[in-house]
Amino acid sequence: MAKTNAARRAGPGGPAPLRGEAGGGAAPALDKLIHERLRLAIVSALAANDALTFSELKAVLKTSDGNLSVHARKLEDAGYIACRKAFDGRVPRTDYRLTAAGRRALERYLDHMEALIRMARG
Repeated sequence: MAKTNAARRAGPGGPAPLRGEAGGGAAPALDKLIHERLRLAIVSALAANDALTFSELKAVLKTSDGNLSVHARKLEDAGYIACRKAFDGRVPRTDYRLTAAGRRALERYLDHMEALIRMARG
């Protein structure tokens, strides 16, 4: 049975890194924090907007309060997004915005994905 390229690269620790385009070195690993689907959606939505409230993000991403809260906290802990909590009258309001570090991380992630796509297309 023929092995796939991924199977050939796989070793005891999992798949070996892909070879990079320039210089033949190994491509850097994807930012796993952003690579998760909902976290990528959060940073992408915030990259397209100055700020979004918790409710706006929840509606755009069609997710639950708990799911959004957990993933937003991971991004906040990494310094990729900033969270501001305030009250609008008696109603709590949470606003999120993408930080400069988050924007740089998203740009690196997108550059990496574009390089992988170019390599796959040959």
